Amino acid sequence: MPPRPLEVGPAGMQAARTIEMLRTERGLSQRQLAGRVTFLGHPMSNTMLSRIERAQRRCDADDLVAISEALLVSPLVLLQGPTTT
Repeated sequence: MPPRPLEVGPAGMQAARTIEMLRTERGLSQRQLAGRVTFLGHPMSNTMLSRIERAQRRCDADDLVAISEALLVSPLVLLQGPTTT
């Protein structure tokens, strides 16, 4: 029996939505954001980022931290979503 793919849970779904929202608010393409993440030392292709945003790939802790650094937000923002004021 082949192994079952790991499902993305609620926190992963929230992170995926928030990453896409913040990326588009900043006017960045997936390629541009992936390039920033790679420049910061965490290699990431735009395909990897696309799969994270579509919740087809789990966003591990290292991905989360690197993406948050590239977006200039706390990793907590990605997990909880942006606050509205």
